[in-house]
Amino acid sequence: METAELITCLADEGRSLAGVASKAGTDAAVPTCPGWQVGDLLRHTGMVHRWATAFVVEGHTAYHPDAGEPDLDGDELLEWFREGHGLLVAALTDAPDDLDCWSFLPAPSPRAFWARRQAHETAVHRVDAESALVEGGPLAASAAVPARLAADGIDELLRAFHARPGSRVRTDAPRTFRVRATDTDDVWTVHLSQEPARTDRTGTGPADCELSGPAGRLYLALWNRLPLTAVTVTGDTALARLWGEKSAITWS
Repeated sequence: METAELITCLADEGRSLAGVASKAGTDAAVPTCPGWQVGDLLRHTGMVHRWATAFVVEGHTAYHPDAGEPDLDGDELLEWFREGHGLLVAALTDAPDDLDCWSFLPAPSPRAFWARRQAHETAVHRVDAESALVEGGPLAASAAVPARLAADGIDELLRAFHARPGSRVRTDAPRTFRVRATDTDDVWTVHLSQEPARTDRTGTGPADCELSGPAGRLYLALWNRLPLTAVTVTGDTALARLWGEKSAITWS
């Protein structure tokens, strides 16, 4: 996806997150993030938005810590979240294509990186907020992530996040894990071993396990927001379980 399109997605997803959070209430439980309430979700995502904005606006070329989460709740927290989200959208919109600042995943440029990362950060947490509306039941159709954005997010997750040394998705012997989107024609083949995963965009050759389904459902299943039973799993189901057990990415 182009950077401008990702910024538009970031703007849309952030507005939706705030709207859903307002409807659910900041004290509502978030089933997709056990132990969290909607207020925790807003504080975390808003903190990340401001952290990202600092790199874009201040041009930090090395890691810079976040400013922490505010001691706010209710309407004040929602206002703080909306303000920070707006600042991030404006910063990325106004940033030059040759922006020079720190980033932590491969991308054509730091501006492209931050637009992509924050679009998906916000989309996943918008879905978390949606889960607060259904009290542990199945996510509503309104929680769906658009197919084009979802396919881009799967690509970021597989080819960037899990290519890093810290990924725990590994196998003793070489195995292959394929992900196939049925509504976008996107296919990824993940080569697993004792080293970090290596993912290519080919769909040829044998695979030990394949996950297939609409991109939006695959996206949420791979981010552990839907159970793997929400998509079609063929082949060695132990590899699918390995993903569910080892793929979590946490803030640190």
